[in-house]
Amino acid sequence: MRLSSPILSLLINFLLGVSWAFALIGASTLFFSFLDIGLLYAILGAIFGSLPFFIIILFLEYFIMRQEKLEELKKHTKLLQELVELHK
Repeated sequence: MRLSSPILSLLINFLLGVSWAFALIGASTLFFSFLDIGLLYAILGAIFGSLPFFIIILFLEYFIMRQEKLEELKKHTKLLQELVELHK
């Protein structure tokens, strides 16, 4: 993924990696913690343990998508302005 700013791209990629890592850690920790009680509780614990980080991942992916759309709209605007200037 390439955003307009390299610092922003680095920050978003770092936050995505950290979120995936915490989601995996949260899911595995709660899974093995609740495994003594029962498999169903372990699976539900893993889901609820990783859910907050999945929400963060979705938010970051949405931000990336909106930034890419903004860059594409800027390109379209520039091309349309050039077309208008050509036809004057």
